[in-house]
Order: sequence, then structure tokens, then C-alpha cells
Amino acid sequence: MSVELKEELQTPAMDINVLSMSDELRRALYSSGASIDMEFSPPDLIGTSEIFTMEHREKLCSVLPARAQGYMWQLAFSTSQHGFSLASMYRKMQRVDSPVLLVIQDTDNNVFGALTSCALHPSEHFYGTGESLLFAFQCSGEEARRQSQAAIEAAKDKDNKDDATKDEKEDHPPPLKTKFKYWGWTGDNMYFIRGSNDNISIGAGDGKFGLWLDGDLYLGRTQRCKTYGNEPLSTREDFIVKIMECWTFI
Repeated sequence: MSVELKEELQTPAMDINVLSMSDELRRALYSSGASIDMEFSPPDLIGTSEIFTMEHREKLCSVLPARAQGYMWQLAFSTSQHGFSLASMYRKMQRVDSPVLLVIQDTDNNVFGALTSCALHPSEHFYGTGESLLFAFQCSGEEARRQSQAAIEAAKDKDNKDDATKDEKEDHPPPLKTKFKYWGWTGDNMYFIRGSNDNISIGAGDGKFGLWLDGDLYLGRTQRCKTYGNEPLSTREDFIVKIMECWTFI
């Protein structure tokens, strides 16, 4: 062996900061608290949404996992069509073989929800994968109050219109000015989804739930949780569901 080669082999190794694969993937694929400003083409819908605007669909497209990209969205469950029942939602999920986009509009007109990696079903144990995430179209409390007051005033104005316009819907407030945020898997635990006949939770840790719904799909709760490191999704920790929809990808 030459002197030059011996000296090279005996040179101390370089001090390289190497991330483990799990850390690298977590940071690249499941970064939390991100806000999205990129524009994506909205998907075609099979069914009618009472919640989604074009903006909602464009923003959500930007965070879909690869196996949900480019597919049409099909309405699998809606409280308006199928009733406020967790059991009914489970039944509608029985033949679903794709991720599920669960979206809620509460009685304060906040829009938020979750993308789950698989169909929702009752289970004694947590299930799902790191593809899951939570999202919210957030507005400030002040903005929500201002828009709510504007909606009340608009409803009063409509009451004064003549009979020819009284059949118009009066329960749709002006759209809130929002910012889209989402929270992917932190890697701290694997408490993605757990459901029973009485409730369902998405994200958990230390007795708190990222998103929790009761068996009547009426009362809900949203808190910071370890699974996603999320902010509360609504302006209130305890909220009342106005509309809930579940969309699948076909």
C-alpha cells in the first residue's frame, strides 16, 4: 500500500450531520403548521357540496397525498342527505378503498376537518398512517364576529323585501376571509383515528383530541394534540356541527 493511500485512510472521518430517514421524511412530507398559497386546479366533484368553495378545493388539492392526486372527489356521506349519525357514516364507508376527506362547517361557520388515510370505521385500537392530516380555514375571532354581524344585518334586510324574493335562502352568511393551514403527522405518536359507536377521534395525546365528534355528529371538540401538533381547528374548543361531509377519491 502506498504512503499516500495509507495517509488518506488514516485521515479522521468528516463530521457530517446525518438525519435519520424518519426525521428527514417527517420534515419533508409531514411538516406541521404550514400555510399554503400555491394554486392547484380544483377537482371534479361527483355530488354537491354545501361547504366547499372553489378556494377550499384548490387549497386542499395542494396537500393531498400522491395516491389521492388527480382523482375526482365523490360525496360518500353528508349529514344533510344521510342524517346526523355516526353509525350511518360508518355504513357509507364500508366499501370505500381510498383516503377520506372529512370536512365540517360549524354553527359559527368555521370550516375545518381532516384527511384520513383510509375509510372511517369503529375499532378498539387506533388505525391509519402518516398520510393523515388536520386542516382549517382560519379567521380571527374579530373577523368572525364582524362577518356574523354582517350576516344578521343582511338577514334583516331580506325580511323587508317583497314576497317575490322571500323564497330565497337566508341562512348563507357572506364568506369568511380565511387563511388555509394544515398540520401533518409529527411522529410523536400514531394515534391517527379511533372510532366507536359513541364517538370518533382523529389525533390524540395526553387526554386531548385534534378532532372529536360524538355519536350524533352534533357536538364536537378540537384541541392541540401530539399526533399533529395542531392549533385548535375552530374558534371554539367545543363546537356544534352545522354540516359534515365525507369525500372519497375515485
